[in-house]
Amino acid sequence: MRWCFALRLKWIVRHVLVVILCSVMIMASFWQWQRLDDKRHYRDLVQARQAAPRQDIVTVVPDEPAVAGALYRSVDATGTYAASDTFVVENRSLNGASGAWVLTPLLLDAGDAVVVNRGFVGFDREGEIVPPTPPAGRVRVEGLVYPSQERGRFGPKDPPEGTLSVLARVDLDRLARQVDYRVVPAYVQLVSSDPPEPIGDPTMPVLVALGTPEPDLGTHLAYAVQWGIFTIIAGGGYLLLLRRVAEEEGKELD
Repeated sequence: MRWCFALRLKWIVRHVLVVILCSVMIMASFWQWQRLDDKRHYRDLVQARQAAPRQDIVTVVPDEPAVAGALYRSVDATGTYAASDTFVVENRSLNGASGAWVLTPLLLDAGDAVVVNRGFVGFDREGEIVPPTPPAGRVRVEGLVYPSQERGRFGPKDPPEGTLSVLARVDLDRLARQVDYRVVPAYVQLVSSDPPEPIGDPTMPVLVALGTPEPDLGTHLAYAVQWGIFTIIAGGGYLLLLRRVAEEEGKELD
């Protein structure tokens, strides 16, 4: 009889709320585990493709259907930078500093061009982004293949027309509209170049190559365990509460 209180309406409502709360926390824990698995898969994919022998960009990414299989591969490309077509991708950060990526098309011998992410540059003293001039003449670039970026459900939009020097993302289709040569459907994140990037004005922000990424698994494991602990605390605590109330009900009956 002492447990009859649990069938009262107010307690039934509490049962339902606790079950919903625990269910949400369990789903949050499983979601964090899934995100951790995704990060591990991405890390393993990047590391495996980086370990493959370096090849020429035209061989690795000959056309659009080949892009997915070429992502994160080590490649090299030789050509001449189209310095006048340099653009920056704004709202980027590196080691806590705000700035932009500097990208310049590299004109290849075949007549195509591959966009090279030459690195990150911060704001100058006037609060402006001034992209450094790329090396002149013939340049050999070594780097990693990355996909063209697309706008998600949210985020800034770039004007569809006109010649832009500042973009919200590495949108190769948008860039291709403002140049008179074919753009390879993937870009290269620079690791090194020969000749190297010019030193430039020492008073200006330094261009920092992004180099080889080191995929971070993040804090998903800690969050998954944390949500699991919260679930145990909520569920166990509620059961202890029910037991205490039942004991008090039993004393009153005695």
